[in-house]
Amino acid sequence: MVGVDAPGELLGALSTLLDRVRHAELPLATEDVEGARRLQAGVADQLSDYVLPRLVQLDAPVLVVVGGSTGAGKSTLVNSIVGEVVSESGVLRPTTRSPVLTHHPDDGAWFQADRVLPDLPRTDVPGNSTYGLRLRASSKVPKGLAILDAPDVDSIDEGNRVLAAQLLAAADLWLFVTSAARYADQVPWDYLRQASERSTSVAVVLDRTARDGIVEVRSHLARMMTSRGLSDSPLFTVPETSVDTDGLLPADAVKPIVDWLHDLASNDETRALIVRSTLDGAVRHNVLRSHDLADAYDSQVRAADKLRTAVDDTFAESERAVRAALTDGGLVSGDVAARWQSFVGTGEMLRSVEGKVGRIRERLVDGVTGKRSKADDVAAAIEHDLAVMLVERAESSATVVVAQWASVPAGEALVAARPGLDRAPRDLRARAERVARDWQQQVTEQVRLAVADRRLSTDVLAIGVPGLAVSVMITALGAGGTDAGRISRRVLDAVLSSDVVDRLAAEALSALEIQVVRLAREERARFAALSPDPDLVRESQKTLRDAARRAEYARHLDDLETRVVRGTHSTGQGGTGS
Repeated sequence: MVGVDAPGELLGALSTLLDRVRHAELPLATEDVEGARRLQAGVADQLSDYVLPRLVQLDAPVLVVVGGSTGAGKSTLVNSIVGEVVSESGVLRPTTRSPVLTHHPDDGAWFQADRVLPDLPRTDVPGNSTYGLRLRASSKVPKGLAILDAPDVDSIDEGNRVLAAQLLAAADLWLFVTSAARYADQVPWDYLRQASERSTSVAVVLDRTARDGIVEVRSHLARMMTSRGLSDSPLFTVPETSVDTDGLLPADAVKPIVDWLHDLASNDETRALIVRSTLDGAVRHNVLRSHDLADAYDSQVRAADKLRTAVDDTFAESERAVRAALTDGGLVSGDVAARWQSFVGTGEMLRSVEGKVGRIRERLVDGVTGKRSKADDVAAAIEHDLAVMLVERAESSATVVVAQWASVPAGEALVAARPGLDRAPRDLRARAERVARDWQQQVTEQVRLAVADRRLSTDVLAIGVPGLAVSVMITALGAGGTDAGRISRRVLDAVLSSDVVDRLAAEALSALEIQVVRLAREERARFAALSPDPDLVRESQKTLRDAARRAEYARHLDDLETRVVRGTHSTGQGGTGS
């Protein structure tokens, strides 16, 4: 129960709750996400439009929102209650317009943009062309009360329906208007059920009812209200009758409603009790709905877990496969093996290495004569095959992830929104080739440093490093059991010590693994970025739940202080139709 003064703890708790609700992210298209998003919007709207503004200004006029079915005659009724035309009636349906809030001239300050319905812009443009809340002062409205004419709750225009729900959620009191032809419709009763659930003060007007059917229809409507928890709500009837030249109903047709509203406005205690009852119900209802919103995160967490597990497992397997491919000798085959064979010849280069060192000049490099080095040809083949392998592994992983994502609704939506997600990015080939080139340059530099202090001729050092570097690459790529691997090792052993060769091969493999794993993880990150981190989703859920618990605790503390006042609440007696 809300006290007479805005309690700081409750106000702070609800402000925090509003912030958590507004920032609650529901990014995944789970089966229940649309309902959760509507729930989120509804809680945020009522906390910001009604609960918090009303909590800090309990003395503000009672806001009576007139809502109801299409064609029930709401605008005509509002004008007739006020006694002058303040809200234009629409001939065509739906009537897209700015809702009109009519208040006493002395109460105008209460309805500035930073108070009631702060997110709804204000406008002073009459008619239906401008979106916003139109304020209208009239001395015929009693001080302490304001009347807002809302759009149809069952409008065929979605914007009107959303606005109607928002305005009704900001009401202290609903004046719900229906007709003999529409009183049993489902949509209005859905709203009245919500009013009962949140303890909103409600009065119902049965409008446009033939005089010979008033008793029967009113009795049936009263039974429906009782069965739905609205037995204490006033029920007024307005018979079908003609209007005057201004479109107003006869004064006696609406007199019971007018008298009731004026009595309410003039009685400070009754007015305060209505405000407090509705506000307490709104606080309680929205705290509970915030818990429901936190519960709705469960499906988001499960979906996020599934999506992220698919990414993690698939790319972990891909990483293992790439590491295996770097050491199983598979890369030293095909074109690489052929070019290596062309480079080493039929043992001639090996005999040169084992014999006179100077005779390896021609095999190691033709660069001194301006020709492309055969070592460069081998390196180019390694670069090509390594890049192809990396691209194929990435594309295979993408295909697996997309297939797993597409098997669940949340992932299916992500996949549908990104055609070609199962293919490697356009720049991946270039990045893979750059990885291979950078690695080769790194290996070449390592070899250059390794032979820098060897007592070899300057000529051999200048022309032998590319060939030695290629040999290290072949050895590092796990080709030890192949002819190419055996020959590359013998070439290296002939120039460098066995320990140095082992170190160079190990360092080369380690450097390559680091770079290819980095590339693979970049691809993993591409998918991970498309789905939320499950831990962050859980943290968001926990933060929302904690805020709801704090607000619930603060509400109960305040309820203890004013339980006696709450027990005296009464909304007044129902009117009688003429």
